[in-house]
Amino acid sequence: MMDPAVARIESTIEQAMRRGDFDDLPGAGEPLDLPASHDPDWWINQRLANGEIDREALLPVVVLLRKEYERREQTLAALPHERAAREYAEDFTERVHQDRRANPFQTMLAPAWDPEDAARRWRELRAAAPEPAPVPTEPQPPHAPAARSPRRRWWPFGRRT
Repeated sequence: MMDPAVARIESTIEQAMRRGDFDDLPGAGEPLDLPASHDPDWWINQRLANGEIDREALLPVVVLLRKEYERREQTLAALPHERAAREYAEDFTERVHQDRRANPFQTMLAPAWDPEDAARRWRELRAAAPEPAPVPTEPQPPHAPAARSPRRRWWPFGRRT
């Protein structure tokens, strides 16, 4: 006798097969690319090889934080103002401390980042960056009227009396 939960699942699968829910799946009818020896992680290795999974997502948090710290100059250069640089450094440092609390015995540590240091470095990067070139605009002829947006009523319906 079959377990009732297994019977319900089997019945649901059979109904889906009769409806054709599995007919147009990608790779249907193609053989699986299984390794010659037993590998319980064959499916994840195959997805990694096909580029379906970002390899950095598999790294420990501390390694990701250290990589982010190494790219801090590019991140700072893209931020619009000094306050954003401070907030980013505070957020980064909070994530570093969360990782340290979650893994107190790890030997590799990501560095904390002082918000004032981030703001100072942001100012230095802004001072060293070349001024962006102005975007050229097409000159309007002197007799051309300025473009106006059409007037809209503030109510969505016509006036009723």
